[in-house]
Amino acid sequence: MKMLINVAETVVADALRGMAAAHPELTVDVDNRVIVRRDAPVAGKVGLVSGGGSGHEPLHGGFVGRGMLDAACPGEIFTSPVPDQIARAAAAVDSGAGVLFIVKNYTGDVLNFDMAAELAEDEGVQVAKVLVNDDVAVTDSLFTAGRRGTGATLFVEKIAGAAAEEGAPLERVESIARQVNASSRSFGVALAACTTPAKGSPTFDLPSGELELGIGIHGEPGRERRRMMTSGEIADFAVDAVVDDLHPRSAVIALVNGMGATPLLELYGFNAEVQRALAVRGVTVARTLVGNYVTSLDMAGASLTVCQVDEELLRLWDAPVSTPALRWGI
Repeated sequence: MKMLINVAETVVADALRGMAAAHPELTVDVDNRVIVRRDAPVAGKVGLVSGGGSGHEPLHGGFVGRGMLDAACPGEIFTSPVPDQIARAAAAVDSGAGVLFIVKNYTGDVLNFDMAAELAEDEGVQVAKVLVNDDVAVTDSLFTAGRRGTGATLFVEKIAGAAAEEGAPLERVESIARQVNASSRSFGVALAACTTPAKGSPTFDLPSGELELGIGIHGEPGRERRRMMTSGEIADFAVDAVVDDLHPRSAVIALVNGMGATPLLELYGFNAEVQRALAVRGVTVARTLVGNYVTSLDMAGASLTVCQVDEELLRLWDAPVSTPALRWGI
């Protein structure tokens, strides 16, 4: 497989050096693997910290900035950041108002963020934690016990980030983050496997003419494998999966997310089918976001995430945000 890299061992460090050069509004510590908004810590503001294995860009580093995360901790490809790294990020963004850890439900992430919280609290930092577990495809996987954390991570980071930016206290920011997670459901589909730099070949076998329904963002197996389906058929399957589990009673925000290798032409076409399928099922869409936000390296495919919102959550979603990958209202 051809890749635009030097050597596999330095892929993450090289990307961080490039990010630092492109975004002077961020402080990027390449050696310690921490990305922090340059004005952190912001006086009186709750700090938001997230992170996870690299390979899901722009998650999480691309969401550091005003109105979203205060810091992100990138691990190696598909590998959790280490506790010292996370604790260092917490110390960098703590203004005395406390820090919220936003953690995707993968075993390594959960364990390491828990240990980091203990380290941070030993240094006098008040820490709260919110677990994101929105994926309805499977209950358990190769990487986790319970549901996986996927696209809803973006919703949690954006909406809780807006509340923190407005000066909400830690308990309120945590409560909003939990509400967003509880109100969100996701389902992903793979058309082709991803390729890690270290392996240099697809991470799993997906024969030509087949697709995997319910795939995870690390290439974990899904619900079932089928012959290739049309965009409309995939949309019906994904919408059924999330709506049957969530039973939305109010409007939703819809995220049509590319897995890394699917062009926008296809994603917008898929979004048209998702909107149709949601309308048929009586679901009103208040806002829509289409693009590559929670990826899996070069995987071909897409995921759908919906978040049921009330007026307050929608207001916080619309609030100004300024990050490398998400920007409006500023």
